[in-house]
Amino acid sequence: MNLIESIILGIVQGLTEFLPISSSGHLSLMEEVLGFSKESSSIEFDLLLHFSTLLAVLVYFRKQLIKLSLGLLSAEINDEKKLISHLIIGTVPIVILGFIFKDKVEGISENPSLVCCFLCTTGLILFIPSWLKKVDRHKITFTRSFIIGIAQAIALFPGVSRSGSTITMGIILGISPKKCAEFSFLLGIPAICGAMVLKMNEISSIDKKLLLTYSIGMIAAFLTGLVAIFCVLRLIEKGKFKFFGFYCLLVGITGLIYFTSR
Repeated sequence: MNLIESIILGIVQGLTEFLPISSSGHLSLMEEVLGFSKESSSIEFDLLLHFSTLLAVLVYFRKQLIKLSLGLLSAEINDEKKLISHLIIGTVPIVILGFIFKDKVEGISENPSLVCCFLCTTGLILFIPSWLKKVDRHKITFTRSFIIGIAQAIALFPGVSRSGSTITMGIILGISPKKCAEFSFLLGIPAICGAMVLKMNEISSIDKKLLLTYSIGMIAAFLTGLVAIFCVLRLIEKGKFKFFGFYCLLVGITGLIYFTSR
């Protein structure tokens, strides 16, 4: 892996981790197009990129996270404790399905045509909010948290967007788009941590010769991750979610044509 490839993959990871267009799908397709190997060096870099995007969401939502931490110190039942409980409930589905479908998910990532099909599915999912009447009346409850968690678990499959599926499901359940987006990003913290833990078992050590190359890619992922979070929060309030749907359909259909004709 050279410096240019590192920067490109870092930017792709940072943008697609939070934009509703599937980071796993884009990275899988980029690796296929650029001809990257699936050896341990790629796994190491993937792990470091996940760490960078995790750091981006921690930095962006630092005030909310500090507030949640302070809320835990209170002896009373407060909104912060309720939110933490909702996040825990929402994380349960991806933990269960992650262990069940781990091998199948890895198999899909090696099939670019199937990844493109899932990207097209994401594109259709992102049109749903524009078809619904605006409700925005319901709060996040334990039941709704679990249902949103199921939507997040489905995004284990490369090409299905985690943020896209969770935000869309929240809107379907009548939660305001802004609350859906914020909950989705916070719910992504344990999901990203889980992905990192699983990948740690697949590597032995990091090649010191590639540290500089990896570091530049990590910085690119962190900075673009911050930009992506900002963009999603602004665009979701303006009802511009469907534009991401057009993009996913374009990439998915173009990819299908390309990979099936090779």
